[in-house]
Amino acid sequence: LSIGAAASALFFPTGPVNAGVTQSPKSQVLKTGQSMIVQCAQDMNHDYMFWYRQDPGMGLRLIYYSVTAGITTKGEVSNGYNVSRINTKDFLLRLESAAPSQTSVYFCASSYSTALQGCLLSAHESREALPSSPTQDSGMTWAEYSGTGTLEPQVAPTGPDSMNLAL
Repeated sequence: LSIGAAASALFFPTGPVNAGVTQSPKSQVLKTGQSMIVQCAQDMNHDYMFWYRQDPGMGLRLIYYSVTAGITTKGEVSNGYNVSRINTKDFLLRLESAAPSQTSVYFCASSYSTALQGCLLSAHESREALPSSPTQDSGMTWAEYSGTGTLEPQVAPTGPDSMNLAL
């Protein structure tokens, strides 16, 4: 097995994967003014999906959420972003024209029902505080992938799905 083939096997598993929630790309560096789309996908047939961002020293802030395919609602930090959800599985986040103020860690999540309680947002003031598995309180399901320039997949089927964006 060559080095290239081993790397391909790492990034593209051949068997079925129970991923829960996944996000791609896992990390991205953009120039100011560039646009990009980040895909959040879930395989649990959840109606509710969410996009959050977490800036250094801050808790999670809601960008957008969707209660079902075709219906999206702005969150507290929606300026500069747009979303689309044409089916139950996928929730796309668009950065129309990247600005330095959008440098952040981005999270997507899904849930059977809404989990927009204040306690959910205030309880997650650092990445380490995010739930590593679904809880009875929030009903949220997360999956984690992180990196700062290279894609390094990690198997964490129920952790937070995040993307580092540096401008």
